Amino acid sequence: MTDRIAQVDTLMAFYNAQDADNYADMFTETGSEAGYRGDVVREGREGVRAGLKKTFAEFPENRADILQKFQMGDFVVLHERVYRSKTAEPFDVMTVYSFDGDLVDRVEFIR
Repeated sequence: MTDRIAQVDTLMAFYNAQDADNYADMFTETGSEAGYRGDVVREGREGVRAGLKKTFAEFPENRADILQKFQMGDFVVLHERVYRSKTAEPFDVMTVYSFDGDLVDRVEFIR
């Protein structure tokens, strides 16, 4: 079995470094980020890249701590605590990562 958690750990390291380019490069060309069972919020690798660059510009202290992580087959679920700034109240989110080959194909957020 492929170690999907290691892949997501790398992805989150890019996220916490505010490296939208390397983060997005871990997605398939048609990969997306979406609400859980809902609307796509960032469509395609370039949509993910552009959306993250906008988020990082708006929240230059943005980071996420991983509280728990699970792998089941080709799916990874994270429980994250997201901090937008040192003074903003953090919020929790569950993220579900799906893969196509060695790349992330979809991330769904439960908040």
